[in-house]
Amino acid sequence: MFDATKLADLDVAEFIPHRQPMILISQLLSHSPDSLLTQTDISACSPYFDDRLNGVPNYVGIEYMAQSIAALAGVEAHLRDDIIRVGFLLGSRKLKMHISQFDAGQSYQTQVTRLYQEESGLAVFDCQILHNQVVVAEANVNVFQPQDTQAYIASTSD
Repeated sequence: MFDATKLADLDVAEFIPHRQPMILISQLLSHSPDSLLTQTDISACSPYFDDRLNGVPNYVGIEYMAQSIAALAGVEAHLRDDIIRVGFLLGSRKLKMHISQFDAGQSYQTQVTRLYQEESGLAVFDCQILHNQVVVAEANVNVFQPQDTQAYIASTSD
């Protein structure tokens, strides 16, 4: 069993089913039941960095939210001594982007909190991206994480 109080010392790749260069969040900061706080550090090496903006376009924020939700599922899987499962971003409601980009040299925190989850794996999360404690993006994000991803994919392709 791992110590969830020391998340900041662990590699994000241990908790999400992504690999570089598609891991967009930089660090896991804190976990509590149904909630996770992550950090994304923006640099010229960040995926989707746009030199003209000197940052990352705001629409990438939905993926920061989705990867933070995936990381919460990964932390919870580790706590249960279970495997990391693939999930699917279904959509969002009440999406508001209060900034046009995530600026180079800045760090942003993403707070995700589970509002609702069905046994089927369908869930809704309240998500906020903060910069210096100010909300710069927010949404309710709908996701689906089946117990058996391969069986689910096979059943939807018939």
